[in-house]
Amino acid sequence: MDPIVQVEGLRKVYGATVAVDEVSFEVKEGEIFGMVGPNGAGKTTTIECLEGLRSPDQGTIRILGLDPQRDGKILRERTGMQLQQSNLPDRIKVWEALDLYASFYSKATDWKELLIRLGLDEKRNTPFSKLSGGQKQRLFIALALLPDPQLVFLDELTTGLDPQARHAIWDLVRDVRAKGKTVLLTTHFMEEAERLCDRVAILNQGRIVALDTPAALINGLEAEERVIFTMDEGLSPDLEKALARAGRLEFQGERVTVHGKDARKVSLVSEVVSLLAGQGIPFRDLRTEQPNLEDVFLCLTGRKMRE
Repeated sequence: MDPIVQVEGLRKVYGATVAVDEVSFEVKEGEIFGMVGPNGAGKTTTIECLEGLRSPDQGTIRILGLDPQRDGKILRERTGMQLQQSNLPDRIKVWEALDLYASFYSKATDWKELLIRLGLDEKRNTPFSKLSGGQKQRLFIALALLPDPQLVFLDELTTGLDPQARHAIWDLVRDVRAKGKTVLLTTHFMEEAERLCDRVAILNQGRIVALDTPAALINGLEAEERVIFTMDEGLSPDLEKALARAGRLEFQGERVTVHGKDARKVSLVSEVVSLLAGQGIPFRDLRTEQPNLEDVFLCLTGRKMRE
């Protein structure tokens, strides 16, 4: 079976700025595929080229076997889009927006069922301006699902949402995939990509610098695990030297972080606890942190702030 999305050698330039530079990837049917990267990495430009909203300067794109530029009308009946920046008239009611947008499609799904599915039934008569951030995002997802699409594009769908709303949206995305849809999303949240996506492409300066499952990306990094604890007293020179042999030390006030590789005969946390207990040093709030997708992201894209 051919992939749902095929991208080969995609390039997009704005004046002297190369926004997307020779990007190639495929999205398989039924998967949640994520794109992450720093600001200006080319994520939104890439997804807008896939949606047919921008024309690539070079490369080929096939969505469901079709060209987004040439076959845009057909694809709009088979794909759904939730854009990074979306808005509706303040006074339009939830049901009015869904009813209006449903009229754009020849075979729209029943928007009344979407209202119930997305938890908006009680808000059906509420004006757009009176909706919360999470409710607005659910409405935009409902609009994206109106054509009963095979492929759904979600661009930064949880930006600006509180944790409760974000987790609710994650559940909705999983439900969309469970209905047999393919999802292609961009996000700034590494936890979101790690929890939702079957595969993730990391973009940096317009190029894909890594593409794999979140677990494979994390395992391939061979990153350090971390043991974090709080001390009311400072470390003695001898204890500091002993902990430094176990791993790299980082101090932040009373909090101490020991960074070390987990490929060792004795686990890092066991070694740290043994050293502290052996010298009778009181400590509290000890916890461990395993490497995650954010570690991979920072390793591949750096820690420098981007515009």
